[in-house]
Amino acid sequence: MPRYALKIEYNGQPFAGWQRQKEFPSVQEAVETALRKLDPTVETIAAAGRTDAGVHALAQVAHVDLTRDWDPFRLSEALNHHLKPAPVAILACAPVADDFHARFSATERRYLFRIVNRRAPLTHDKGLAWRVARKLDLEAMREGAEHLIGHHDFTTFRSTYCQAKSPMKTLDELRIEAHDIPHGTEFRFHIRSRSFLHNQVRSIVGSLEQVGGGSWAPDDIRTALDARDRTACGPVCSSDGLYLAGVGYEDDPFADR
Repeated sequence: MPRYALKIEYNGQPFAGWQRQKEFPSVQEAVETALRKLDPTVETIAAAGRTDAGVHALAQVAHVDLTRDWDPFRLSEALNHHLKPAPVAILACAPVADDFHARFSATERRYLFRIVNRRAPLTHDKGLAWRVARKLDLEAMREGAEHLIGHHDFTTFRSTYCQAKSPMKTLDELRIEAHDIPHGTEFRFHIRSRSFLHNQVRSIVGSLEQVGGGSWAPDDIRTALDARDRTACGPVCSSDGLYLAGVGYEDDPFADR
């Protein structure tokens, strides 16, 4: 059976997350339903990451086995037709080897978190960014973020429901950008690692917001990290501003697409 990789974009607001659930809508269910319109034998698909409720994706990756060969462009067009009106889009399809696995073949995941720093409520970006009203200090957040880059025990920054066997993870990048917008500033957190713990990104951004707002000093991030204690974490921030921005592979199946 030919295997295809799918690059998927979605707005997570209507969904209870990526993973299929019995009682609530999921992104996985939406994509699988569209696939069965083309191939009724499809049972399930595997994704690079299981995003939580309300979390978005710019470039989620999943793979599926189909019973016949498809032209990648026609496959993506057909799937996008059957996905309507769900806020899910197939950006690209690519044939891959039988041993390609969207999750286990991945060498890195990249996340984006958006904070809109302004007093006024969000209108166009409601549900797509986390609004923070108090003024945030970019340099203080950058100083705090430096403590988290590298290989650490991230017990403080993992959910108590996290099922990972080890809290040890390596953050390869934690970069914060600031962009002027009308009546405020947008902060963009770019975070890259081979894999993440449950709620790790939201825990990190929530703690860095404490630094930016002056409630914590930058060195308090190191103190929280060293505590290896979930209660030392700052408030876990909203899922609204979180995006799975990309997934890396040794041989990128979408390199030419």
